[in-house]
Amino acid sequence: MKEDLSSQAYWKATIRLLTKILIIWFVMSYGAGILFAPLLNNFSLGGYPLGFWFAHQGSMYIFVILIFYYAKKMNDLDRRFDVHED
Repeated sequence: MKEDLSSQAYWKATIRLLTKILIIWFVMSYGAGILFAPLLNNFSLGGYPLGFWFAHQGSMYIFVILIFYYAKKMNDLDRRFDVHED
């Protein structure tokens, strides 16, 4: 019974992490690149409008950061629930 509760807690924590990451991914790709582009285009980065920059470059940087963040947090979760690999 204890193992079942532990696995449920592990999966809840995993789903919470994935939900947070997917929300950030959606806001940065769809929001900053499309929805908020006219507002962001009032600012520039490197001589380019910020909305354009996010649509073409910034979202890729955010995605790479999210990959490393996910890997770190999943390793932390695995260690917390003692399911890590040595």
